[in-house]
Amino acid sequence: QILPVESGGGLVQSGGSLRLSCAIPESIFTTNNMNWHRQAPGRERELVATISWGGFTNYADSVKGRFTITRDKVQKTIHLQMNSLKPEDTAVYYCDFWSRGKQYWGRGTQVTVSS
Repeated sequence: QILPVESGGGLVQSGGSLRLSCAIPESIFTTNNMNWHRQAPGRERELVATISWGGFTNYADSVKGRFTITRDKVQKTIHLQMNSLKPEDTAVYYCDFWSRGKQYWGRGTQVTVSS
């Protein structure tokens, strides 16, 4: 099964930073928006950040000013720079995108922020 692959998660103290990456499989090409979602235990999955092919970005209110999403078209990756992390940012982070009518989700990467 072809899936995007997330990386960069880990354990960090409150106020720290992490940079997540998501690699698009070589066999897939998309010019659609790419997204980062997250899901904390016992909570619904929520959209964190979106980036268009043209570089337009949008963020959840809870992460504005702290998170930055970027897209590398040549390397076919997206990144999520997360600064000033808070314990409430603890979740599994997933990247996803649509290509040719199909939505692709990665398996996620765990981010844990200790207080």
